[in-house]
Amino acid sequence: MTNRKCLRGDITTPGDKSISHRALILNSIAKGKARIENLSSGEDVRSTMSCLQALSVKITGEGGTYTVGGVGPGGFRSPDDVLNAGNSGTTMRLLSGLLAAQPFFSVITGDGSLRSRPMDRIISPLRHMGADIWGRKNDSLAPLAIKGRHLKGITYKMPVASAQVKSAILIAGLFAEGKTTIIEPSVSRDHTERMIGALGIRVTRDDRTIELTPSAPKSPIDVVVPGDISSAAFWLVAGAVHPDAKLRILGVGINPTRAGIIDVLQEMGAKMKVDRVTKEGGEPVADVSIETSQLMGIRIRGNMIPRLIDEIPLVALAGACASGTTVIRGAQELRVKESDRIRTTVTELSKIGVDIEELSDGMVIHGGAGIKGGECQSYDDHRLAMTLGIASLVSQGDIVIHEAEAVSVSYPGFWEELERVSA
Repeated sequence: MTNRKCLRGDITTPGDKSISHRALILNSIAKGKARIENLSSGEDVRSTMSCLQALSVKITGEGGTYTVGGVGPGGFRSPDDVLNAGNSGTTMRLLSGLLAAQPFFSVITGDGSLRSRPMDRIISPLRHMGADIWGRKNDSLAPLAIKGRHLKGITYKMPVASAQVKSAILIAGLFAEGKTTIIEPSVSRDHTERMIGALGIRVTRDDRTIELTPSAPKSPIDVVVPGDISSAAFWLVAGAVHPDAKLRILGVGINPTRAGIIDVLQEMGAKMKVDRVTKEGGEPVADVSIETSQLMGIRIRGNMIPRLIDEIPLVALAGACASGTTVIRGAQELRVKESDRIRTTVTELSKIGVDIEELSDGMVIHGGAGIKGGECQSYDDHRLAMTLGIASLVSQGDIVIHEAEAVSVSYPGFWEELERVSA
């Protein structure tokens, strides 16, 4: 793919992946039927759906609208086979919290990439709550074998800010005896807390401390899933860096714990407008417009990192198209994503002419070198594949992306949408 003359159009992104996972899991714990609209069609969410179905949850529907038949806290049944989370760390970690409280034995695995990602971070707190849980390599890697037990609430100080780990503990805490308290080093995305609260269960936050008082969900909740801000981020960066662009992303979630990409682009000087702000199921939703901008390099670190951890490869691309230098620090969590996203981002952007340096916990991007053509790998990482796709819109020559089909994990229609807005 190579440079396109202009970018125009309104874009509706897939349903938010994080909210989609939680809408399925938390409504399964409630008793009764819930309707979920605009459910993400990505492979990760389908992994969660298939695992829940294997646990005897009835989920039916098509075209983004599904009905979940919640079985109630005691209605899950032992699966006949090993559960497969595919490439989805969210599926494995959140369902481990659920399985830790069930009165049966289960095994959950995933693809090669997921089996290399750290799972000791959920094994340790779930064991403190009373679960029997084991993994490969000294209980650090999947597959995970879980024997559910009667759990007790704990106070847990998280060593790393992680919404997935926090959510696994909170989901286990729904079944536990006594309160569960979590202390975060910095605030991570809070979709789980919001949806637990919407289910009528007491969950409170005081700064970085979350306290859950367990009770049975009053009833399932219908959910209209907002557009995924992580998917919208690709079009926001495309609109900012392209020399002739006017794009509008419709109905996208702007949860403050997720919308770091908006704040960062605005700080870099992006011409952006957020309007028609409403709420869906406790989540703020808006239309976001973006147009060609003169970006400036900035420093990104500290509490901003958890708010845009998935978008950092894109921020690196924006930095490459900006004037000055962009520095990203404190992002070592990228080392244990679908790929080592620090190394792979630096490697692949370097191939297309970006002046970029790898740091142990981030990267330094020197703007102004321009984007040249080249042949790149995605490492089967959906976000890296899409970042390279956006780079192709402003490249001087063709960019060839191997394993480009990896985008189906979160955004199956990405390539078609790119063709439409650049036609």
